[in-house]
Amino acid sequence: MRLTALQPVIGILKKLGTAAGLALLLAACSQTTGTPSQLSPPPIDPALQAMYGEVQDGEEIIPAVDVSKMDPRNVRQIVNYRTSYVPGTIVVDPYARFLYLVMEGDKAMRYGVGVAKAGLEFEGEGDIKRKARWPGWVPTPNMIAREPDRYGPLAQGLPGGIDNPLGARALYLYQGGKDTLYRIHGTNEAWSIGQSVSSGCIRLLNQDIIDLHARVPEGSKMVVLTAEESGKGEF
Repeated sequence: MRLTALQPVIGILKKLGTAAGLALLLAACSQTTGTPSQLSPPPIDPALQAMYGEVQDGEEIIPAVDVSKMDPRNVRQIVNYRTSYVPGTIVVDPYARFLYLVMEGDKAMRYGVGVAKAGLEFEGEGDIKRKARWPGWVPTPNMIAREPDRYGPLAQGLPGGIDNPLGARALYLYQGGKDTLYRIHGTNEAWSIGQSVSSGCIRLLNQDIIDLHARVPEGSKMVVLTAEESGKGEF
């Protein structure tokens, strides 16, 4: 509210000697000068900021995630989860964009994930037969065939590091002793979490894949749900 627009009213109040009314009017004017866009953003939970803060991991530095831009549903958290799978099982729900690590007492650690593009999905069960820190990466022949301009120059692979698309850690899924080429791995692309963007794998924020990697031993069971199974378990 502009003070100039109130001059006639202020003059009348002065003549009437209503000092209290004038004070209240001026106070009201001073309280309406701000706009919602100028207000300070809500404070960020320090624990959440620490969870996704910058990480020094060996010689690599993992950048902090801007948690103010994260969808709260994608934050790593313990949820109620009822399933017949034993504790320690990894359950991926690609349709809900979540990965669950089954825990005792009808609980699970839930992670937001990025999943495969349509037509590149994996379904079924397997075992985590290999774990890696800062893994190297080689595009598969199918990836090179689908996008030769993008992946052809990388056919010899990339060494592990912060710019590698597998991120800080990787878990490798096998079926019947054979590598499925399906991976759970890290990413610096925070925008991709909750999206269908990958070339067949499951991606977590680097801070989250480090957490999952530390919790899951080799030999752990992994299940990727079908569309019919999606959304079941969490309560």
